[in-house]
Amino acid sequence: MTDRKVALVFGASGIIGRGFLRHLDGLNDWDIIGVMRNPPNFDTRAEHLAVDLTNRDECLAGLNNVPHVTHAFYTAYKDFPTWEAAAEPNTEMFKNTMDGLLANAPNLEHIQILQGAKYYGRHLGPYKTPSREDDPRHMPPSLYFGQEDYLREIQSGQPWSWSAVRPQAVCGLSIGNPLNLTSVLAVYAVISRELGLPLRWPGKPEAFHTIYQVTDYEILGKSMVWAATTPDCANEAFNITNGDVFRWDYMWEHVAGYFGMEVGPPQQINLAMMMADKEPLWNEIVEKFDLAPTPFDKAANWSFGDYAFASDWDVCMDTTKSRKAGFLDFIDTKDMFLQQFDELRDAKIIP
Repeated sequence: MTDRKVALVFGASGIIGRGFLRHLDGLNDWDIIGVMRNPPNFDTRAEHLAVDLTNRDECLAGLNNVPHVTHAFYTAYKDFPTWEAAAEPNTEMFKNTMDGLLANAPNLEHIQILQGAKYYGRHLGPYKTPSREDDPRHMPPSLYFGQEDYLREIQSGQPWSWSAVRPQAVCGLSIGNPLNLTSVLAVYAVISRELGLPLRWPGKPEAFHTIYQVTDYEILGKSMVWAATTPDCANEAFNITNGDVFRWDYMWEHVAGYFGMEVGPPQQINLAMMMADKEPLWNEIVEKFDLAPTPFDKAANWSFGDYAFASDWDVCMDTTKSRKAGFLDFIDTKDMFLQQFDELRDAKIIP
C-alpha cells in the first residue's frame, strides 16, 4: 500500500467524470489521472492519459504506466440508441479496461463502478419504489449487471475491494454529455424565451405530477470518495441522491422564474423532433449574447429530455443504507438547479 492516494478516473470528460475531477481537484491528499481520448477542455490538475477503452490491445498497452494507482473509478459510458443495445459493448469496454488495469496496477486498493436507477428497471416502466440496494434485478440485458458480475468475478481472492455507487439522473456542468438534464432544461428555456413562448412542460402530462429524484454531481463526487475509502463500504453498493424528492409541477415554476418566464400550460411534444430545426436559432442566440461557440448538437441532448420527462411513474431510490453507513451530505434540488444554471451562465453557455 502507498501512503498517498492516486485516483485513476476512466471516462473523465463525461458529466460524472468531469464533476469527479473537480471534486478531487480540491483534495490535497489525492493525485489524479484522467483517462479520456482528448486533453481536457476545462481546468483540472489531473494528468491526462489518452486510451481508447473500446480497444483491448490499447488498454493493455496504454495502462502500462499506472503502477502507483491506488483507486480506480470507472465512469465511462458509450452511448447507443437503446439501453439494451448498450449492454454488451459497454460490458466489453469495461472488461478491456479492467484487464489492462489489473495487469499494471500492483498497488491497487479499490475499484469503483457507477450504476444508476436503471439497475432497478426505472427505464422499463412502473417498478418498485423506493428502490433498495437488495432489490432483485430486472430481466437483462443491462450493462450494469455485466460490469458488476465481471468485477465480482475478478475480485475473488484479490487484496483490493470494490464498491458501486448508484445515482439517479446526475446533473452538472458537462457540455456534450448525452445524459445531462440541467443542459436540457436550460437550453429548452432559452429557446422558448427567444421564441416569445412561456415555459411549457413538454413531457407526458402525468409525468408532471409524479415523484422524481436527481443527484448533484458534487454530492456524487463526495459519495464516490467516501465509498472508495471507507472500509465498511467494501464490496457494497449504495444509492446516492440529493436527499429529497420533488414533482416537476413544483420545480417548473422555479426554472421559469430563473429565466424570467411565465409558466404555460403543459403541452407534450417530442423534443428530439421539435428541436431538429432550431440550430439556426441557437446560433443566432449565441451571436446575440456573445456566448461560447457551443454547437447545437452539444448544447443539449433532446432524446434524453424526452426520456427523462416521460416517466409517468414514480422514480425514487431509498438512501437509508448510505446514511446508516455514514454518508449524510444533501442538497435542496431546487437550489441545485439554480446553482447549475448560474454555472452555465458563468461558462457563457446560456445568456
